[in-house]
Amino acid sequence: MATRKPRPPGPNVPVYVISVAAELTGLHPQTLRQYDRAGLVSPGRTGGGGRRYSLHDIETLRMVAQLTSVGIGLEGVRRILELENTVVALRARNDELQREVARLRQVAELATSALLERRPNLPALRGSTAISRFGQDH
Repeated sequence: MATRKPRPPGPNVPVYVISVAAELTGLHPQTLRQYDRAGLVSPGRTGGGGRRYSLHDIETLRMVAQLTSVGIGLEGVRRILELENTVVALRARNDELQREVARLRQVAELATSALLERRPNLPALRGSTAISRFGQDH
């Protein structure tokens, strides 16, 4: 029987204890606790209440450290993180909507072809229909 190689944890799996997270970020463990209390990062918890940080948490902590090192306060950092998360969500939604538009264009083309096959005496549909115009300018 072949043995399986263990896969590394995903970016959102909380596996790093606070001392390792502190070493990876260059921050003091007490600073990590402070950022947790301030809501800038939300590490996972063990059954006993110990913090466990994910790779995503580590990246967030590094960003917080970078922003605070240039003089941005914790409230400013919180707002920047919120805006970053909003941008990520909006980009994902935009991608989703673009896929939906492409799918709907295909459906419209199929429907138009089927209609013209059934009714060949209909006047030719011009490329200036609303479906054709949508997205051409965008």
